[in-house]
Amino acid sequence: MSATAPAYTIPRRSVVGEEAEWCKMFDPPTDSPATPELLAPTNPVPAFIAANVPGAKNTVPNTIRRDLMHGTDLTMYDGKKVRFFTFSDPDVPATGGGVWPGPTIRAPRGVVFHGESSAGGPPPHTIHWHGIEPTPMNDGVGHCSMEIGSYTYQFQPNFIGTYFYHCHRNTMQHFEFGLYGMLLVEPPDAFSGAPAVAGGYPRRTAANLANFPQFPGFVAGDLAGGDPHAYTVPYAAEALWVLDDVDSVWRDKMANAKATFPSHGLLNPGVDDQFFKGDFHDFNPDYFFVTGVPFPAPVGSTVSCAPNVVVPAHLNSGVTGMQVSVNAQVNQTVLVRVLNASYVTIRVRFPVDVVIIAFDGRALGVPPFAQYNHAFLLPAGTSYELSTARRFDVLMRSSTPVNSFATVEFRHNQKNDSLLLNGLIPVTIS
Repeated sequence: MSATAPAYTIPRRSVVGEEAEWCKMFDPPTDSPATPELLAPTNPVPAFIAANVPGAKNTVPNTIRRDLMHGTDLTMYDGKKVRFFTFSDPDVPATGGGVWPGPTIRAPRGVVFHGESSAGGPPPHTIHWHGIEPTPMNDGVGHCSMEIGSYTYQFQPNFIGTYFYHCHRNTMQHFEFGLYGMLLVEPPDAFSGAPAVAGGYPRRTAANLANFPQFPGFVAGDLAGGDPHAYTVPYAAEALWVLDDVDSVWRDKMANAKATFPSHGLLNPGVDDQFFKGDFHDFNPDYFFVTGVPFPAPVGSTVSCAPNVVVPAHLNSGVTGMQVSVNAQVNQTVLVRVLNASYVTIRVRFPVDVVIIAFDGRALGVPPFAQYNHAFLLPAGTSYELSTARRFDVLMRSSTPVNSFATVEFRHNQKNDSLLLNGLIPVTIS
């Protein structure tokens, strides 16, 4: 008995002729099913984007839209062109043709979120809302939910924190090729204040800082009482670190976007489209990034990304001023959101003491989970390790100037944990 010669097999019927069912595993799908138990969307952010981003519109009220996939050739630091698969927002012209990472989605906690998706390139695709807990139909996991022509995803985000969205159809390829973006859940009133507040800083995030009085403005409050700021803290600056790597050989091996997709009518969906058919089990990255900004050096190097990079408002739900490298002032609270979007192990070290307040979209020590975990101090220079798709949020606040770097180690998870690259991210507190 083995994986190649099992003692028992479970016969699976063909999905041909069942295009409207919730599980569709062939190429191409022909149906765009209706969302079950559709509720009226209440997300104010699409209208905010239309009002604050030049040229943007809100075609479907209270609804975020995403088109996938677009094929985009991006030029690496050494001049090589590498193919990426990307999302675009059809309501924001500046994202036309696709951007990588995909445009960041912000949503207030508690709204009815609608995300309208359609495949602009070779289908099928899904959108999985990583860390959110929707119904199975809206979870976007390939082979478990739908693989779509088009679909309106529906869910209610109930925990403030850092999440992301990605295609979950041919996950190994599509995620690595760039089909992902960030999803940030904010307090319920994040977009209901004055435009200068809703579109900039300060903002608030979830945390339990009862043991860390160095961060002013923390509100314990009463979650059950409906206080929108209960267990939140204000921050004056925000940095997004999406740490990613690229194996350009994977692109060279992939003759076309459908090379590992099954043909319509095969009897073994989920088997006939296994990604290792293209010999993609061997991952050796040769380019490295933070939020799409390159670490411009070959494997084995220590190199800094560019300083003073700010994420434009049209890629950040209309919010102005989110950073990549950190630029803040003394005694300002800085929130850094970190995602390991790479396929290797990441180790992050900060040049100052920081407090880790959240992990994988859940604020540590916030009821009803306060008895199980808590926010904790990470001393300067201490490594914190992340595997693929993990996230954590940290707060930093320095009473003295800082002119240094955070260090990101990309370490091979197959070859004895060997160091691939030391990436440096500028941290300036003046």
